[in-house]
Amino acid sequence: MDWLRSGLAPRQLAFTLALGFAIGCIPLLGVTTGICALLALALRLNMPAIQAANWLAMPFQVLLLIPFLRLGQWLFTNSSPVFNRGQILSQIEAAPWRAAMQMGGLLGHGLLAWLLIAIPGLLLLTALLTPLMHQVSKLTTVEAGGD
Repeated sequence: MDWLRSGLAPRQLAFTLALGFAIGCIPLLGVTTGICALLALALRLNMPAIQAANWLAMPFQVLLLIPFLRLGQWLFTNSSPVFNRGQILSQIEAAPWRAAMQMGGLLGHGLLAWLLIAIPGLLLLTALLTPLMHQVSKLTTVEAGGD
């Protein structure tokens, strides 16, 4: 528990955990650990806590990838390519570079969809975790005083 607190106020720790979880759900595979590390350094957050929350979110990242891409497609109906497996495979075979560009657009739209969900989710999760972190802080203070 000491490494988890490491001088952070309960609200800061709650924010750190919520941010790590939100970043962990981003619909871009393979980048969340680096993003969390950079944010932890830039914002002076607890590195182990943000990374632990990020890693706990990884199953959600996989589960939410398609819903975020579909939401992005729905938000940008005029500019987004059709998200259909057969059509995507045929586009990759016919014109790989064009398909990659379209997939980039699809991922960009998914990223914007994630951002629309992540901001209120971050605020809500911070609000829900803050009382819990106050309890953890009290418990660790009592345990430290009892030693």
